[in-house]
Amino acid sequence: MFPYRIKFKSFLKKSSILLCLLFCLLYSKSVTAQDNYEIQVYPSELVPQGNTMLELHSNYTMDGTKQTENGLFATHHIIHETIEITHGFTSWFETGFYLFNAIGSDNRTGFVGSHIRPRFSAPEAWKWPFGASLSLEFGYCNLAYSQDDYTLELRPIIDKKWGPYYASFNPVFDKSLHGLNASEGFIFSPNLKFSYDFTKKIAAGLEYYGALGALNQFYAYNQQQHQLFLAFDINLGTDWEFNCGYGYSLTPAADNAIVKMILGYRLHKKEKSSSLK
Repeated sequence: MFPYRIKFKSFLKKSSILLCLLFCLLYSKSVTAQDNYEIQVYPSELVPQGNTMLELHSNYTMDGTKQTENGLFATHHIIHETIEITHGFTSWFETGFYLFNAIGSDNRTGFVGSHIRPRFSAPEAWKWPFGASLSLEFGYCNLAYSQDDYTLELRPIIDKKWGPYYASFNPVFDKSLHGLNASEGFIFSPNLKFSYDFTKKIAAGLEYYGALGALNQFYAYNQQQHQLFLAFDINLGTDWEFNCGYGYSLTPAADNAIVKMILGYRLHKKEKSSSLK
């Protein structure tokens, strides 16, 4: 038997609502991050043990590069679709797997690559006054879509919830293992989120995504990436995740306007019955 239970009527109803919201976003008048496949500031909380989270990360670049640069496809009017599957193995360990895809004109549609991401969390028994976890991400991307095909990411995560306020800080360190930037050291790419619960169902705030350069020597300011998103989190139930936003680049080094959406649903493994027949 299929080991997961899903309320399909509820799933279809809520999915229809979310698709309508995405349509409104895509066709509203004029978002961006250093990698426009998974635009997210991570929370410290992991997927509960035995559960599996399915997520779709979607974004559309409204104002990107118009020409091929360094062998890379232009990013103007391209759609990125990333499938993420994350399973909680213990209360302090999970692993996520990503499939990156691109949809665009001029032969830009194709499979981009895949990453794997184990993550460890500080146990609750430590009783820290904030949430903390560490994500390690490794994978491959097609060189037609990325300057580097093999990369490593170290992402410490610190967050805190107090009353209606929430903040998360991800001081990310990226390393190219093979590709155009392989000779550089770790690139400091800080991510920051601050939000406020306006109601029990809706939170809104700002998300910041940056890429400042190697730790021993930051890039000149106009070569750095500084992107700011107005983002919304909508509570559709304990098993759902929905985030959407619009972002704008503060420097010319990144795509200028992107709309993004994250839609997730948690699958629960059925408990084994202990009753005897």
